Amino acid sequence: MSRKEKKNLIRILIALGLFAVVFIVDKIIGLDGVFDSGYGWLFPFALYLVVYFIIGYDVLWKAIRNILHGQVFDENFLMCVATLGAYALGIYRGVTGQEIEGFDEGCAVLLFYQVGEWFQSYATGRSRKSISALMDIRPDYANVKRDGDVQQVDPSEVKVGDIIVVNPGEKVPLDGIIVNGATTLDTKALTGESLPRDVSAGGEVISGCVNLTSQIEVEVTKEFYDSTVSKILDLVENASSQKSKAENFITKFAKYYTPSVVIVAILLAIIPGAITTDWSTWVYRALSFLVVSCPCALVISIPLSFFAGIGAASRYGILVKGSNYLEKFNKANTFVFDKTGTLTKGNFAVTKITPESDKDEILRLAAIAEQDSNHPIARSIVAAYGKDAERGYTLTNVAGSGIVATCGDDKIYCGNEKLMAQNDIRFVKEDRLGTVVYVARNGKFIGSLLISDEIKEESKQVIGELNAMGCKTVMLTGDNEAIAKSVATEIGLTGYKASLLPQNKVEEVDGMLKTKGQKDVLCFVGDGINDAPVLTRSDIGIAMGGVGSDAAIEASDIVLMKDDLRGISLAKRIAKKTMSIVLENIWFSLIVKLAILVLSAFGIANMWIAVFGDVGVAVLAILNAMRVNSKYVKTPKSQASSIASAN
Repeated sequence: MSRKEKKNLIRILIALGLFAVVFIVDKIIGLDGVFDSGYGWLFPFALYLVVYFIIGYDVLWKAIRNILHGQVFDENFLMCVATLGAYALGIYRGVTGQEIEGFDEGCAVLLFYQVGEWFQSYATGRSRKSISALMDIRPDYANVKRDGDVQQVDPSEVKVGDIIVVNPGEKVPLDGIIVNGATTLDTKALTGESLPRDVSAGGEVISGCVNLTSQIEVEVTKEFYDSTVSKILDLVENASSQKSKAENFITKFAKYYTPSVVIVAILLAIIPGAITTDWSTWVYRALSFLVVSCPCALVISIPLSFFAGIGAASRYGILVKGSNYLEKFNKANTFVFDKTGTLTKGNFAVTKITPESDKDEILRLAAIAEQDSNHPIARSIVAAYGKDAERGYTLTNVAGSGIVATCGDDKIYCGNEKLMAQNDIRFVKEDRLGTVVYVARNGKFIGSLLISDEIKEESKQVIGELNAMGCKTVMLTGDNEAIAKSVATEIGLTGYKASLLPQNKVEEVDGMLKTKGQKDVLCFVGDGINDAPVLTRSDIGIAMGGVGSDAAIEASDIVLMKDDLRGISLAKRIAKKTMSIVLENIWFSLIVKLAILVLSAFGIANMWIAVFGDVGVAVLAILNAMRVNSKYVKTPKSQASSIASAN
């Protein structure tokens, strides 16, 4: 609770206490009868007026200020007209010797209105906490090395190539490469990942992380305005400006609704009052009509629900660029995935060695031949060996076939079928899917290695969840038909397209967008680096592993800061819950208000019921909106822990 909220709560409690005392005494002994004169009504008037100004001075001021700025018909105006009208009615009845009515209702309307405002402030503050955690990633300074000294400067003053020093406990101010030192980084504010990450010299660091253990020196690779932290802050700060259709509807609705109900209330007071000459009764009904007609429940709770949804998602490293994307994502029913780096790890690895009994020897020989190559296949072999390969061999690259390693009379052949055939080596063919590397020594076949891209552990689970939600799941890949079919079958995709060049992927997505139904929503999920054209074309672009990728943040509508597909199904659940609560609030508010409006017009509901129709409905709608946050407290945490353990 902020200081302002505490201050307002104290004011509300003081006003509520005073009101309760005055109200109870008034009902028991009748305050207008304390002084035996024709002006006895002035005593309760004065007591209630004190409470009125304590609780409502700011509402009066806002209404006056808005009127001076040309913004007449807002909730402050409605509250002031209704409550001051109630006081005017009470004065009229006092002067004309009738039973006093209106002072307590006028005071109560403002009192409970402020209670609703406080709930709104508190609920917004809770939702803002998740997003403000992201805002806290903004670095205040950078320690830059210049002329042998370390100077503390604004991060925007640091140039590419400068060396900055990051001490334990400080935020990394700019993206760069570690040139000296090793440490552990806390990336939780960026990715939602609770496990710290170890980094050392040569490793990449991104701005916004917190250095936990040791001092490091970093060579800056991006200026501040182009850094990860600047991109994320820009995204978060602009998220609230992207309004959903529901929010835009409510804004337009309130624009015409408020003046309309004021006109209806005036007509309700004047026409029946003139006909019956019972002005007191019809003015009272018109005031009750005004109180219940205030659109606070809708105007407050709908944006709050979306705000809470975006906040809940950001708490788990899912950045949604605006309410409109959250609303649209709820309807998403077609998910198109890029393969490499999205459904698979994008890291080639040795997945099979034949024969298994000669595994170590095959790896050793292959590592000798491939040790100096930078090809991803060669790197995966050296990584699988895990030791320093023997030196002293002359390595000859046979274009399009492989490598021959020679040391005296010892010859190692490492390559594809062509290399074996060129050297008349009989070998056992490997038919499994992937890249096959055959290994022979001195003309004798030793064995083979199967190298393939690894499917992410969570891919099958996420595709299964989306399929269970009734969504189509399609993969687009440049791999051949056999590999694409194998991956699609293993993780349960409903469809795939193989042998696609990058431009073919754009054509495929364009074709799917043209043939989909009006209510269908197509999402493309990619790594955000090579998929920017497709991400921007699709209804919703989702970028994986947004940290460190400018293209991901700029081209997508939803960014999964952590490279984990489970964020998609989690975001889908949050979007569904958010929209469910938005619709509940709209229908609940409209039905209750409409019912009380009719009852007030016919004199069946008094101003106390009207107060419930306004403040009570608003508070219930706000509490309902807060469920977007509270509903996910347990589920995502347990999921987060499982993700952490999986990693």
